[in-house]
Amino acid sequence: MNYPIDLNFKLLALASQIYIRDANGNLMGYVKQKLLKLKEDINVFTDESQTHILYNIKADRVIDFSAKYTFRDGSGNVIGHIKRKGMRSIFKANYEISDAADNHVMNINEENGWVKVMDSVIGELPVIGMFTGYFFNPSYILSRTDGAQVSRLAKQPAFFEGKFQITSLTQMSAEEETRGLLAFLAMTLLERARG
Repeated sequence: MNYPIDLNFKLLALASQIYIRDANGNLMGYVKQKLLKLKEDINVFTDESQTHILYNIKADRVIDFSAKYTFRDGSGNVIGHIKRKGMRSIFKANYEISDAADNHVMNINEENGWVKVMDSVIGELPVIGMFTGYFFNPSYILSRTDGAQVSRLAKQPAFFEGKFQITSLTQMSAEEETRGLLAFLAMTLLERARG
């Protein structure tokens, strides 16, 4: 993959729309979340025409507190899973990522929980709240189970859209890159829903 990778969320749309672009601005994927779904079922398409599915992310239950989200490629083959680490995720986001055989292979950890708290609290204030997206920008580290950090997702300053950027911190296999991108995408959607 050609890093950094940008995730751009259109905030003023009825259903969440996400554009995934590489360092050259090439579209790598497009997501349009379905409205009023009881169970998360997210398709990543090649482009806005939504004719060719690259990946699917689907929850195993309606309540997402301890749901496991499965990643599949366009042919339906399982690539991996992501699951929030229950109680440890209330203040700081912590997720476990597993491979297709359900072996725990990576983690995502929020770097500073206070940034998200400040963003949520001040974001509720009239007038001032609309500027929090420019000042409070959480970041998350993707690491292997041995603790080696492989990439970082950081929210970027923006007023009328959600902008996130994934940077590579070390060499990764193609499987790690794909699983990491899908994990960051799923985690970002979950954390946005939590506030």
